[in-house]
Amino acid sequence: MDARFLGIAELVEVPSVAVVVDVMRAFTVAAWAFGQGAEKIVLAESLDEALALKAVHPDWVALKDGPAAGFDAVNSPGLLRSVDLGGRTVVQKTTAGTVGALAVKEASLVLCAGFVVADATARVLRERECNSVTFVVTGEEGRAEEDLACAEYIALRAAEADADAAEFLRRARESRAAAELAEGVRQGVHPDDVALCVELDRFPFAMVAALEDSLMVLRPYVVAPQTDEVSSERS
Repeated sequence: MDARFLGIAELVEVPSVAVVVDVMRAFTVAAWAFGQGAEKIVLAESLDEALALKAVHPDWVALKDGPAAGFDAVNSPGLLRSVDLGGRTVVQKTTAGTVGALAVKEASLVLCAGFVVADATARVLRERECNSVTFVVTGEEGRAEEDLACAEYIALRAAEADADAAEFLRRARESRAAAELAEGVRQGVHPDDVALCVELDRFPFAMVAALEDSLMVLRPYVVAPQTDEVSSERS
């Protein structure tokens, strides 16, 4: 597989397949939202659009980085894990993750990922036989160590199902973003956020984003185990 690792600003053409990575915290939070029962996540272009969607759909859950008037939830897995989202639609707007996904909205396949859905994401790439994949490293203008580590791990996992995650997880735990979360630099932080963001394969689904009418919508996608994996588990 030909893998490219680019920041959002480096996207000069529409990729065929894009994996948009935001470990701390947008797509860890998105995975937790689905884990808490959310039906879909609408990725908003702006805070104003998120609030406008909330105004039209009062039952939708609006979520952003840090607490703010008009928003129901904060971009924190530690805070979101106690929220019942059964059957709900979430509107998410963050500083990096949602921006990255919207930057590649015209791609034929867009996956949003973090370590919590790494294996399922790699399985989709194998299932679709993706020969060329652009990994969008959303944080720190493409230099976020936690996002790059996760992207590199998913690329390796797509080629080697038994790839070792230890070094990639270490890089994420020691990243600038992890330090900022641990030190409370960012708003709306739970003490468990870093640990939850580096929890490998917490969820069995990948997350696929696609245009539905004029909105970029993220949904969970469960990948069936490969035949040889099923045989190995049963033996």
